Amino acid sequence: MTQQEQDVSVSDTAATGRDEDAIDEQVSDIRQFVTFIAGNEVFAVDMAPVQEIIRVPETVRVPLAPATLDGLANLRGKVLPIISLRRIFGFPEQAHDDSTRALVIDIGQPLGFVVDKVASVVGVEPGKIEGVGSIQGTVNTELLSGIIKDVGGHAMIMVLDFAKLIAQEFAEIAAAARTAAMAGGIYSSTESEEEVISDELQLVSFDVAGQEYAITIDDVQEIVQVPENIVHVPHAQSHVLGVMTLRNRLLPLVSLRRMFALPPQEADEHSRIVVVSLGSASVGIVMDSVNEVLRVAKADVDAMPGLLAREGEHSDISEICRLDGGKRLVSIISAANLFRHSAIKEALTTVESLQEDKEREESGNEDEVNDDDEQVVVFRLDKEEFGVPIDSVQEIVRVPEELTHVPKAPPFVEGVINLRGAVLPVIDLRRRLGLPTVERSDRQRVMVFLIEGMRTGFIVDSVAEVLKIHKSEIEAAPRLSSEQGKLLARMANLEKQKRMVQLIAPEHLVEARERDDLAKLAA
Repeated sequence: MTQQEQDVSVSDTAATGRDEDAIDEQVSDIRQFVTFIAGNEVFAVDMAPVQEIIRVPETVRVPLAPATLDGLANLRGKVLPIISLRRIFGFPEQAHDDSTRALVIDIGQPLGFVVDKVASVVGVEPGKIEGVGSIQGTVNTELLSGIIKDVGGHAMIMVLDFAKLIAQEFAEIAAAARTAAMAGGIYSSTESEEEVISDELQLVSFDVAGQEYAITIDDVQEIVQVPENIVHVPHAQSHVLGVMTLRNRLLPLVSLRRMFALPPQEADEHSRIVVVSLGSASVGIVMDSVNEVLRVAKADVDAMPGLLAREGEHSDISEICRLDGGKRLVSIISAANLFRHSAIKEALTTVESLQEDKEREESGNEDEVNDDDEQVVVFRLDKEEFGVPIDSVQEIVRVPEELTHVPKAPPFVEGVINLRGAVLPVIDLRRRLGLPTVERSDRQRVMVFLIEGMRTGFIVDSVAEVLKIHKSEIEAAPRLSSEQGKLLARMANLEKQKRMVQLIAPEHLVEARERDDLAKLAA
């Protein structure tokens, strides 16, 4: 090779190196966005604050909350406010369908925003993101942070600024925002409680060593991140990674890679634990990553071919799912067969022994634990449950056929009744909480509270029970408005019973100026 040829070759290589550096730099600048549809408009949100995307869960309505709030949901033991984007933007109401999703956005506090459909995740080069100045004359850009041009088949996608939206619509939440990392996990079994079409299977799919597997969603309790500390069990099989604590219960962990004799790999930020249940037993199975929840027609599911099917403890894969015209094959793992595996049996036996030791140790502190219980009277308004401390309830009586209406009585007072010779002002709690009023019924009751020395009755739809709630199940309710923040500041999240009881502070049921009016009325 001549010197000239060498010079050309070196310069070409240098130029190629510079080009590769430029490409790497360009790739690193690409931003990821989740695009979604609300009211026929296409929006995008930066991927960074998006915690997860879930089906819209069942919610508990909250009195005195903003109209844009659908209610509160239980997401893996945490209270999650669910907010309607359609209502925020003034779009017409629309019933939820199979495409409806909730984007869980965490900007100080996790919030779920209901959207009509999640379209895709797109990578956007900086040059395709513009400011909102070009459309200010035609669109209200107050809640937008930018415009994406010519991406994903859309000429223009509006980038929604959720920080501004939260500050505008939920000032109380924005003011009280706190930095809190939401416990990991992608899907919870509660997301699948909607009725499943009979000719479809609903599966949670995940990857292990480059192969896609799935488990029916009915067998999946939840999905959590791999904890930093796993307690290793001495003399256990290599499949058994150890034991972790999940909500005060011990959970055995096994590696699917090791069970299937696949190459070992250390858990990383993508790894997840799929908690699989069969009856009363639960096992955490470590996967490389979790993909999605699939709805698969049974016509696309075949039994494992006889030539490949194995018996005994190796019959974990029961069916094969064919997707994308047969190009994508997903192996369906049978939870029932998995629980017959010797490694699973060993892990469950070990955990049962450890759990018994733990319960014996805690039984000596039973009196101390009881001191941590709160006793509340639970009552209902419509379908929602509320509770008040039992010490605040003087008595509970039937609503008389007629309440005596007093001229010039405060508008919030329904009337008065004669309770053993004393005048008792009565307030309709529905009206006090801004809920629709209903006709009187035999189930309604008057709960009598002593508020700052003043006996006052409140009409409720029905009284349910007296309940002991452990303090560990009581948490601060999301602050949605100043009035709600005082009156309904706490919530009992009874995850095992799938109940949420909003706890009322009786001292805030009547304001100071209203107490003076009530005192005059009683006199």
